[in-house]
Amino acid sequence: MQNLLIALSQTPPSPEGTLRPGLSEDQITPGTWGFLLTAFVVVLTILLIVDMVRRLRRVRYRAQVEEAREVEEAREAEREPEKGEPEA
Repeated sequence: MQNLLIALSQTPPSPEGTLRPGLSEDQITPGTWGFLLTAFVVVLTILLIVDMVRRLRRVRYRAQVEEAREVEEAREAEREPEKGEPEA
């Protein structure tokens, strides 16, 4: 740990902010194509999430409607006398 602290304290950051010799600005930045590709991936991800939420909501609503229908059918079955039994 002490060696790491000594190594970090002995290498001061470059105050000029220049690149190493042999490197150009185009070699270290993503550029326009990189930005466009990243933006495309972000937009696509957002659209996929919105679509997934819509589909999950639809499934949940269908389950609620089905459950309400089953409850209503059970109530109707309780109200109606069974066939073959005389009404009182």
